[in-house]
Amino acid sequence: MNAERKKTLEKTTLTVRKDIVRMIGVAKAGHLVSSLSVVDILVYLYWEKMRIRPEQPLWSDRDRLVLSKGHSCAALYAVLANRGFFDRDELWNYRRLGSMLQGHPEYPRTPGVDAPSGSLGMGLGIAGGMALALRLDSKNSRVFAILGDGELQEGSVWESAMTASHWRLGNLVAIVDLNGVQMEGSVSKIKGIEPVAAKFEAFGWATVKCDGHEMESIEKAMNDALSNDRTPTVILAVTKPGKGVTIAEKFRRRPAEPLGRHSMEEALGELENMSEDYAEETESGEPYEKYP
Repeated sequence: MNAERKKTLEKTTLTVRKDIVRMIGVAKAGHLVSSLSVVDILVYLYWEKMRIRPEQPLWSDRDRLVLSKGHSCAALYAVLANRGFFDRDELWNYRRLGSMLQGHPEYPRTPGVDAPSGSLGMGLGIAGGMALALRLDSKNSRVFAILGDGELQEGSVWESAMTASHWRLGNLVAIVDLNGVQMEGSVSKIKGIEPVAAKFEAFGWATVKCDGHEMESIEKAMNDALSNDRTPTVILAVTKPGKGVTIAEKFRRRPAEPLGRHSMEEALGELENMSEDYAEETESGEPYEKYP
């Protein structure tokens, strides 16, 4: 990845993070921590790797994404809007009654959403079913499933892992957001999940590890995963809860805490300053993507 492209992607992640903060703040909602930790992964997928047509969300040959960690849907919505699947102004209706952007992704209500999410631990099974169906239809499309590390405490994840391995679903890539927290607190204290890599390998999966906030690391892991068409692959992405927003990083012990107005403005100010730092390096000197 060249330096210019990397910088463009990093600027995009700042825009997405600002949108997430504003969405959650306006809605007085929670789950800012888990939404921010997965931003870099989603931006890389939707701008660099996935075969998609935003103007044609149900294009049959598209790659699919299943957001199993559904509480972080604000991140997915912000990415879809900035990628052109729907009007960005729709983001400010997040979680409003009747809005197409609810607290969990809904299919086919929201353009760009390929599967719903609900009970944690179900997404990998949905993604595996999609991958098998695509293969039976002789499609070359890939399926990406994003899981939270707390989800790995669910038995359904490992049933799905065993099924995917049995059918040798090389078109399936799981990405585990290893941010170390779940709604009730620390993953390691509630129910330890390590050694994660050894467990997936025991179920017949290839494993790759990356820094979930560093674009070059994400790219290398993704290329390694997609070069393997013989077995399903899991990318273990080490991330920081609340990445990019100081106040969100302080929510580590209370990841579902609602975001108040004052905290929202503080977070937006911090991100705006970061955006202006990027802008100073451009010829125009204009901040990247100001809020309306």
